[in-house]
Amino acid sequence: MQTRTRYFRKNYTGLLYISPWIIGFIWFQLYPFVMSLYYSFTDYGLLRAPRFVGISNYFRLLTVDPDFWLSLRVTGIYAFMLVPMKLSMALFIAVILNIKLKGVNFFRTIYYLPSIMGGSVAISVLWKIMFMRDGVINKILGMNLDWIGSPNYALFTISMLSVWQFGSSMVIFLAALQQIPNSLYEAAKVDGAKAYVCFFRITFPMITPVLFFNLVMQTINALQEFTSAFVITGGGPLKSTFVLGIKLYQEAFKYYKMGYASALSWIIFIIIIILTSFIFKSSSSWVHYEDGEDIL
Repeated sequence: MQTRTRYFRKNYTGLLYISPWIIGFIWFQLYPFVMSLYYSFTDYGLLRAPRFVGISNYFRLLTVDPDFWLSLRVTGIYAFMLVPMKLSMALFIAVILNIKLKGVNFFRTIYYLPSIMGGSVAISVLWKIMFMRDGVINKILGMNLDWIGSPNYALFTISMLSVWQFGSSMVIFLAALQQIPNSLYEAAKVDGAKAYVCFFRITFPMITPVLFFNLVMQTINALQEFTSAFVITGGGPLKSTFVLGIKLYQEAFKYYKMGYASALSWIIFIIIIILTSFIFKSSSSWVHYEDGEDIL
């Protein structure tokens, strides 16, 4: 009996310690998540009570609202352009910083800093000033391009801000590179393998699990992009940067269509699930694990 009492007392003590997280999760994550599903089936504005309308919000989004398909196309282009560039840059810098040089830890810290402050509104404003027609980028390049005001360059400019925030992916790549046994490279050098052969035959296969993780996370982040596009261009010019995040924001806080915005958020959620499921399914053909087992 005393043993059982001590057991429950220990459990209650643990629950007491994690209760702030449990309360925060239920109130700020689980409850809004469930309620947004309910509101997606209603005609709900901030100034009126929800009115059940069935799937009409989803039907309107998919068949009537042209801005949804426009924003979906822009978001797809943005993600397709951003994710490969960001992962390539992160891997390239990680390979360089994996070399044992004096003071390399300082450079690792410097390259990671943009990930800490890169997503802030202040940095987005600074990025906007830098890429203006009379900004510092044109002065450095000796060009007169309208990086922000032109539909041909605006989305690329937005994506470069996210590419600049490659630090978190770089750190993960760097950790994976440091786990590769040096004996593999030594054996390859004995066989006369060149550096690029070692990279594609040893380094790249060994880090594919980490590449898989970064690919999933960066794809999810790209599909939820909002801050940089909203601050730098506001979705323009000519809606060339009108990503799904801005569409969601406008429906919710500009037109006060909370039910419609909730339906849009669930469609974004479904799109993310579909894409991540596709990445998981495809991983069996390109992700290699030491135990030889696939992820699915």
